[in-house]
Amino acid sequence: MNSPQNNTKVYVEIVKQLRFMIEHNGLNPGDRLPSERELSERLGVGRSSVREALRAIELLGLIETRRGEGTFIRDFRGNQLVQLLSTFILQDKKSIRDVKETKFLIELDCLWLIVQKAEKDQLLTFKKWALEADYTDDDYFLEVVTLADNHLFLRIWMILKDYFNSLDLKIIKVSKSEYAELIDALISKNESEVIRVYRNLRKLSKS
Repeated sequence: MNSPQNNTKVYVEIVKQLRFMIEHNGLNPGDRLPSERELSERLGVGRSSVREALRAIELLGLIETRRGEGTFIRDFRGNQLVQLLSTFILQDKKSIRDVKETKFLIELDCLWLIVQKAEKDQLLTFKKWALEADYTDDDYFLEVVTLADNHLFLRIWMILKDYFNSLDLKIIKVSKSEYAELIDALISKNESEVIRVYRNLRKLSKS
């Protein structure tokens, strides 16, 4: 099984390969990329690792997969997403901090959206699940981001979650009662209480 560090290296190598093909081979939006098998052989990694990396890149809108045809470059030059992706997947301290901070900020924004528009019965159902089900922190916050009902936030959060997990950072243990307390704060519609409980759950300082 590949370690998180190895998976991150795969992302880096695939991005480098894409940038090389785009910049030196004259590829344009709409041009076809090498197959998973070709990339696997070129990079010396398993096809499953290539598939996972391409999926992450596709979520950012850099490429698109057409069933039965292959993987193609999308028109991303205007917003330089390749450079953005290359920056965030490097494991220097600033990149790790940026990924972590951005993930947490999106979670806070999603909590704010829930306060504004979620129905009480939705939150009660969420609380029942949080008290009874077996889940990870990712599972819990996937429910949060989904409940916020903002598809763009969901896509960005999923990408950041994957990179966050690939960094193999220490995971702070949270009890079901702490997760449930955050839902109670959402039910109360008290924004300051939601922020306070979230900070405590994430063990974040106020500074």
